[in-house]
Amino acid sequence: MAMSTPARRVPIEPQSVDAPLTGSAVFLVLAVADTTEARAAARAAIGSVSDVQKNVAFRDLGASLACTVAIGSRVWDALTGLPRPTELHEFRPVKGAVHTAIATPGDILLHIRSDRRDLCFELERQLLDVFGDAVTVVDETVGFRYFDERDLLGFVDGTANPVGQALPEVTLVGDEDPDAAGGTYVVVQKYVHPLAAWHELTTEQQEQIMGRTKAENIELEDAVDGQKSHKTLATITDDAGEHDILRDNMPFGTPGSVEFGTYFIGYARHLWVIEKMLERMFIGDPPGMHDRLLDFSTPLTGSVFFAPSAQLLDGLADD
Repeated sequence: MAMSTPARRVPIEPQSVDAPLTGSAVFLVLAVADTTEARAAARAAIGSVSDVQKNVAFRDLGASLACTVAIGSRVWDALTGLPRPTELHEFRPVKGAVHTAIATPGDILLHIRSDRRDLCFELERQLLDVFGDAVTVVDETVGFRYFDERDLLGFVDGTANPVGQALPEVTLVGDEDPDAAGGTYVVVQKYVHPLAAWHELTTEQQEQIMGRTKAENIELEDAVDGQKSHKTLATITDDAGEHDILRDNMPFGTPGSVEFGTYFIGYARHLWVIEKMLERMFIGDPPGMHDRLLDFSTPLTGSVFFAPSAQLLDGLADD
């Protein structure tokens, strides 16, 4: 998994975990057909993604076109022929007393982003042509930047993201798993929000649920006991300190269809960090006191992937 450079004379490197937040994104989850021919075709297609990305990106290098490719547990062995990352497995549902984080199928994730919607469209179109009949589309979600990086609930999203030298430290696998070094675990969930019900709450009630002020995005004090805010439940700490992840969430929706949502996508060096976060949210801490944000956020999907380094992907093409 490469780290991109600020130079704009060349395209953003493939598999760059720190590719900039953009105005538009496409989250494309694919399922690979269960045939030897389909798996071979999907393998070849994955290996060609970086070349296709470069060809489209050169239309406007300032538009920050990037694509991250991630592979699910079910097809990892067949598509890569490489040792499995130690934590990679299918999404494990998390069932609380009230809400459940469901698991849904997904073999390949394409996270496409750019400041231009047309470049996202064109890269997606060309990549699906390359994959052809080897895959079917499980989910296709188009995200967009909403004002000053807010979600459709009106709060700034991604405030706790790591920056600078901390970013690769918390997102890229290291010496603890040499065969997977340079890659990152990816978890995606597609949440929909009943905005009418959310808007019936007062701003103060919304802020207590989120753990931040709405206008200024200032952290509120953590609850010592009892009901904890979303911010507190989504913060994972242990004797080693706080464990961060990178969120590249984006709003999505169509007012005409009364669909409003947030596409959660988390990149992490350790999958268990995101899994612990979901346990705290859906089961509660203490158990029974779930994240009240879930009363206004229903997950429609849940999948786990591993995004290998660009060097590994290029190796698939060579093979």
